[in-house]
Amino acid sequence: MPFMKGDWSRMAARAGRFTSRTLRGEWHSIVVDPVRQLVRRGLSGLVLAFVAAFGVIFFHGIAQHPFGRRVVWHLGGVTADLPLWLSLLRTPVSLYVPALDLPVWAGITQLFLAFALAELTLGRGRTLAVAYVTTLAGTMTARVMVALGPGWWGFGLPPEVGRILDTGPSAAVVGLFTYLAVVRRAPVVFLLTGGSMVWESVAVPNLAGREHLVAVAAAIVLGVLHGRRLPLPARLVERLDGTPPPPRSDPPIRQPGPPRHPVPSFRLP
Repeated sequence: MPFMKGDWSRMAARAGRFTSRTLRGEWHSIVVDPVRQLVRRGLSGLVLAFVAAFGVIFFHGIAQHPFGRRVVWHLGGVTADLPLWLSLLRTPVSLYVPALDLPVWAGITQLFLAFALAELTLGRGRTLAVAYVTTLAGTMTARVMVALGPGWWGFGLPPEVGRILDTGPSAAVVGLFTYLAVVRRAPVVFLLTGGSMVWESVAVPNLAGREHLVAVAAAIVLGVLHGRRLPLPARLVERLDGTPPPPRSDPPIRQPGPPRHPVPSFRLP
């Protein structure tokens, strides 16, 4: 049965209401709520954002000189051909080591915004955990790709790719935006983040694009598992966030009552 003109108009009106409701909810969850948190907490709610931005500026300034570039490499340079223990040791510092062939100020803006929104929405502990896990997921996957070698239906990579520098803070930025989009149910942010990474990997098929896709996948998994924490990680995150643990509920103290079998009393005549 063909659609009548009234059916199309009702469908268009329903789709318009759904889009408006989705955009309004996303605006409040991604923009309005973090701004309220910023007003309530002040600049103390942006500690991680300022540290990340100043860290990138610091390492970028040092890397402009040959000796400083070697220092930055030994502190935070991560490649797939490094020993595993050294790669794990350098990964936290690599979050602040930008790619020298990309515009640093545009990257700093994205980095500051990602850490600011995540810190205000998720807290410091969860923000650090998501940033580190997504970056580490891309780094470890790159090692697996290089170890497999060419082939494997396009998954493996040649050995010379193992000498390419890791993505740096960009994987953390992608992971934080994706995690926020999943947790806060923001489809527009999710499409902008995940869609841009897919387009990057198709348009410029390089190691960075693959690591970004892995970071997106890892953030999706973390977002789906949001709220299902084990007791020990939950306590560690609460300590990092600065939130006090819930008060312990001690069992009520039983008041002494009369004995079940009273002792008979004897009176002297």
